[in-house]
Amino acid sequence: MAESEEFIPEEEAVGPKKSFWAHLNDLRTALVRSCIAIGVALIVCLLFSERLIAILEYPLARIDMFEAPQPTVSFQVGATKLGPYPVTRDQFPGLPPGPAPQVVFQVGAAQVGQEQVATLKLLPAPPPGAASLRVRLHNFGPAEAFLVAFHVALYGALIVSAPFWAFFMGQFFLPALNIKERRLFFRWIGWSVLLFFAGVAMTYFFLLPLALRASIEYSRLLGFEAFDWKADDYIGFVSKFIFGMGLGFQFPIVVLLLVQLGLVTHQQLAKYRRHVAVLSLVLGAVLTTPEVITQVAMAVPLYILYESCIWIAWYWDWKKRRAEAGKTPAGAQ
Repeated sequence: MAESEEFIPEEEAVGPKKSFWAHLNDLRTALVRSCIAIGVALIVCLLFSERLIAILEYPLARIDMFEAPQPTVSFQVGATKLGPYPVTRDQFPGLPPGPAPQVVFQVGAAQVGQEQVATLKLLPAPPPGAASLRVRLHNFGPAEAFLVAFHVALYGALIVSAPFWAFFMGQFFLPALNIKERRLFFRWIGWSVLLFFAGVAMTYFFLLPLALRASIEYSRLLGFEAFDWKADDYIGFVSKFIFGMGLGFQFPIVVLLLVQLGLVTHQQLAKYRRHVAVLSLVLGAVLTTPEVITQVAMAVPLYILYESCIWIAWYWDWKKRRAEAGKTPAGAQ
């Protein structure tokens, strides 16, 4: 350190002391600024609600990733599309070549003598990469379209405005921490954000399509069709599942914090493996939806993360014992 620099003890490197009412006023200012940021983001997301809904519909286009590709046929009647329906080449010998062609027929009519005959006109194939949703989302009320758009925009606004309201709330909390505490805070926050987005990504690209596919198959097992869903229910299900998994991935942060505080050891963590397995199922029910498929889909990753915490805690303990052994004077018992 340069001689011109003044050393400031970490215990004293905190913000100026304020009265209770001054802190309350700072909290009010932070909350108001956060609400304004969320409100502005909400207006922006409402303008792009169609694109946000398309993002949430993406897992529906991936429900077929867990089954063998099969030819499908759809029927276009005016502005209404029926299908796609899985078929075989024996049922439709004129299917285009390829492992799993997606064919769309335009249903029409032609006059043959005194009778009207239904006609099928083969429409051009969709461009590569175009998603064909087997599950159709519907609104069953005059106000549902507005409610769905608002819900999607609200979820999007909370995510888009996160850097802003996190900054405003940080301005309120950080002055109370010294330099060492701030370093630890940012380190743990960094890992927390990383785990949150890891949980969101795994849910969005893998677990959610799996859960949706399993839901369809279970409905078929019960003798019901499961290709027409209520849009608001689907949006709520997807949003809660994704957000719940992101929160669930904070579980290792809590466990490792308890380890660093000396409240638990890796031996104690290993002892309560069976209890955590049950707790993971409970968290799956609380943080997602109360049905078996999503509970298991969330419980398995959580338990794997818990096992990782045991090994990390063991490594920390081994590293600490090694450091203590290195400090022991030569010849000491």
